[in-house]
Order: sequence, then structure tokens, then C-alpha cells
Amino acid sequence: MCGVVAVLGKENASQLVVEGLKKLEYRGYDSAGIASVSQGLLQTIKSEGKLVNLTQKLHRSTKEKLYLNNSIAVGHTRWATHGNISFENAHPLTSENKIAIVHNGIIENFEILKKDLTSLGYNFKSKTDTEVLPHLFMKYIKLGNDLLEAGRLVLKDIKGAFAFVAMSVDFPNQLFVSRNSSPLAIGLGDNAKFIGSDAHSIDHLTQRIIYLEDGDHALLKINNLDIFDKDYKKVSRKIINIHAEIGLITKGGYNHFMEKEIFEQTVVLPQTTSSFIKNKSEIVIDFDKFGFKKKQSLIICAAGTSYYAGMVGKYWIEQIADIPVIVDLASEYRYRKPSIFGQSSMLVISQSGESLDTLMALRYGKELGLKTNAIVNVEGSTIDREVDYSLYTRVGPEIGVASTKSFTSQLVILFLIAVGLGKRFNNLKTFQIKKKCQLMNMLPSAVANMLETENQIKLVAKNIKNSKSVIFLGRGLLYPLALEGALKLKEISYIHAEGFAAGEMKHGPIALIEENVPVIMFLISDGNENKSISNLQEAHSRGAKIILIADKKCIDKAPFAHFTVEIPDFENEFQSSLSPLLMSIPAQLLAFHVAKERGTDVDQPRNLAKSVTVE
Repeated sequence: MCGVVAVLGKENASQLVVEGLKKLEYRGYDSAGIASVSQGLLQTIKSEGKLVNLTQKLHRSTKEKLYLNNSIAVGHTRWATHGNISFENAHPLTSENKIAIVHNGIIENFEILKKDLTSLGYNFKSKTDTEVLPHLFMKYIKLGNDLLEAGRLVLKDIKGAFAFVAMSVDFPNQLFVSRNSSPLAIGLGDNAKFIGSDAHSIDHLTQRIIYLEDGDHALLKINNLDIFDKDYKKVSRKIINIHAEIGLITKGGYNHFMEKEIFEQTVVLPQTTSSFIKNKSEIVIDFDKFGFKKKQSLIICAAGTSYYAGMVGKYWIEQIADIPVIVDLASEYRYRKPSIFGQSSMLVISQSGESLDTLMALRYGKELGLKTNAIVNVEGSTIDREVDYSLYTRVGPEIGVASTKSFTSQLVILFLIAVGLGKRFNNLKTFQIKKKCQLMNMLPSAVANMLETENQIKLVAKNIKNSKSVIFLGRGLLYPLALEGALKLKEISYIHAEGFAAGEMKHGPIALIEENVPVIMFLISDGNENKSISNLQEAHSRGAKIILIADKKCIDKAPFAHFTVEIPDFENEFQSSLSPLLMSIPAQLLAFHVAKERGTDVDQPRNLAKSVTVE
């Protein structure tokens, strides 16, 4: 996690860095800081908490005539890994007030390095792994090395996944940068250079971006950029022209980004479908690139919400295309030495395209000889650049930490993959494909109808806001949604929540039932509803507070429910096929309104960040 921004060659660089950090706060908001060089002096300002605290400090310092006339600055917004949330542990971290470092990732061998540096007389003020970096730079510069050579010696010393920027008063118009697994982008301007953890953080400064590749390091000067690979060979990296999406990163009249992103799904999901459906029934996915020249199994790797999307995809692909699917947690995949017998293709799912555990699973899949594919929202992200084939959700920036529109757009693509594979292997006829594509085109109005359940959801939220624990249940396609609903609730309301397959209640989870524990079930009339209602009855008889999110037929069959949220009565095929996609809307609304009732920070929940770039 963590966000890194740097500016070289522009007046008022500190303020420009802060503007970039505002776009990166989704990566971490435990603390923030900036450092600049002005009149030969290193000036550093840091604060605990969110970025607003830093901007207030910077404003006061500016009024006091500090931080003026600087054209080089580095900044950081932190998600704490090593060391607690404190002023001392905030970045930038410095050495002898001459070197400043901002860093994302983990230095795995920092304890050994710290011991050696301490023996040489270097004083550590923080509990972070990062602080070894400025001291190492200081050590090598004192030995007569320039910034580039010092940086290379530092890289020889350290191990881990990282992206960092180094600034020195002895080299006032230079920056040294390096990346290993964690993303880093360099922006090119007129007599200026910019650095950001992603292109979005610096797109207000330039639209010309270079992405460093793993193992790269670079020396930036105002009018020069030298990039080197892991073997110290000078290399050229492709310049990409990007376009700022300024209008998409505002709240658009809503009080929260998450609220906006829930309600804009009626608008953005057609952007996803239109990319993959042409002429009303032609699915535009290249399954040769995807790795399916013959019928073999598919491995899906993802984390968090994307993992639950993959679980839904498994149901769809196996039911519609009759292709076996394995869904694996990205963080576990490469550590369990998986067999790829009968597999030809891997699909990874990541909103940001930078999730490190998903990226490492992808690379391991490549090593195993699998064709690699991605469902991703951010074009040009590391995962997008490294896979053989990408499918883009195209829903615009998602700022709220709790994923909403990214989840539903991922489901859209997974459903179309299932339909496309069904056609390829002759399981679906033309009229069936046309019907399923029609369902996709009906999504905006269906989602709009689901959003109309908000008032019913608000009533439920008021009644469970003080609960210590909540249980979510689902069966079949709605089982992964139970997991996702529980994740959403715990992410932003901080209520303990667990999701279970409804049929598993009696195999252990029912022991958690006590008086007034909310049990929330997602249910539709799909032929299996009676069994699920029986599971609910078991919970009810033990004192649970029953909350049913279902169609009217199911609600009528469960008169014992304490609260009900009636979803629109769509045609049977639409309801059963796309139930997890449609019913994710009330799940998102429920989490949002419970969090509002509890007064938690909806968009920036504690301890979480949008993009997980450490393992």
C-alpha cells in the first residue's frame, strides 16, 4: 500500500506533491509527509492521520515563509506495516537531515541492515523498515559515491518488494528511484519530471508517462532521465499518453465516494457490456488469446472482493460452458505448489491491476506455462502489462475502499466469458446466446430497480447497527454473495460478520446463534428456496433476528422473518442467472447505511487501503 509522489523542476513543488497525494490517499491514510530542498536545506513536515492534517500544517508553514521557492519535493501517504501509526514512523524518513526517502513496500532484511548501521553510529528514530534506506544512502554518499552509485549499492544490500524515491541535499536537482514488484510511474514534463505510485497521481501534471519495470532503477534530472534494468544496462521504456479523468474523481453531489459509486452502476455497467457485446448477440472475447483452443479447466486467482467475483464466475462457467473451474486465493496460489494437470489458462482479477499477491500468482502461472489473462479496471497497470490478454471493466476510477462498481463489472465480464465459452464448445445455441445478451442489455434498468430498495435497507440498517456480530447466508450462486456481503459490512462498519453457505449452518455455524443475532439471507425463487427457508427456520428457532432479502414469493414463504427487503420480481431466467449481480446492490447499500448509522468513515475505513501492494 502507501502512496509515493515526487516533483522535480516545478516551482511550488511541495504543493504539487500534496495535490498528487490527495489522489493516492486511498492507498493509506495512517500518516503523511513531504520533504523538499530549499536554499541547500532539507525541510520536512509530517503528520499523523489523514492528509488534511498535513495540508493544514503545510498551510501554516507557508504563512510563516517556510517551504517557499522549492522546485524539488517528495511526498508520502502511509499505510502502516512496520511500526505503529506515529509522527516518528511517518515518511519521509531522513538521515542526518541530508537524505529523504519515501517508500512503498517492505524491506525484508531490514533488521540485519539496521544492526549493521547502528554499529556504524547511525541513529534510528522510527520503528519502520524504511529507515535503513536513508542511512544506507548516507553511508555510501559519505564514501564518495554520487546519487546513482549510492542507489545501486543500496539496491545490492536490500531484499523485498518496494518502490522508493531518494532525494539528497548534496544532489539538489536529482532524484533516484527504483521499483521491485511495487508499481512506480515517471511523468515527463517540459523541464520537469514527476513520480507517482500510479499514473493517476500525476495526471494533473503530465499526460506522458513511463512505467518502470521490475528491477528498474533510474536517475532523474530536470532535463534528463536515465533508466537502467536489473543488470545496470541502460534501457528505454515506452512512453504512454494518458488522459486525466478529472470528472470521475469527484463525489458528484454525493456525500461519499462509495455512495456515488453504488448509484452510478446504472451508468457505468453499460460501458462494460458495450465493450464485449456487438450486434446485440456477438460476444467479443478472443478465446484463442484466452488460451482455450480445446476444452480444458480454468484457474481463477484473485483476492478479497475480486475473489468472490471469481467464485460466482466458477458457478456460471461450469453451468453454462461445462468447463471445470478452480478458484484460488492469490495469496495462497504460489505457496501451495499447485498442479496444472488439465489446465491451459489462468484468469486473474484485480480492480487496480497492482495487487501484489495477485501479481505474484500471475507470474507463477506464467512460470508454470499457463496462458495468462486478467479482468482489470486500470489500463497500463502492472498486471495489465504482464498478462497475455486483458479484459477491461471500464467503469472509471473507484475511490471508495469498499469495492462496488468494480465487483459488478467483474461479474458482467465473467458472465460473458461463460456465455462465450458455452458457444465455443457448442453448449449454447444462437437463440440462447441472444437471450443472455439481452439480459445484459437490460441490466441498467434492473440495477435501477434494485437501488429502489434503499428505504427498506435503511430500516434494516437502523436495527442492526449495534450488533456485535452478523451472519450472512446464501445458497448456490448467492453463496459467494453472502461472503461478499459479510466482507462489505465488516470493512466499513467494523461489525464482525461472516458469510456461510446456507446448507452449512448445521455443520457448525449454528453454534454462533444466540438471541437477536442478525441472520441475513439472500434468496430467490430458483427451485431451491424451500431448503434455504428451512435453514432460516433453524436459526429463527434459536433466537436469531431473521432478515430476508428476497423476492415476494420467498418472503411469503417465510412469514417468521423479522425484517424483509423485497427485491423486484424479474423474470425467472433473469433472476436466477444474474441474481448475485443484482442482489449485490442491496448488499452494498446495507453496508453503506450501517456504516453511516455507526458514524464510521465510509470511504476510508480504518486499517484498510484500496490497493494492496504488499504481501
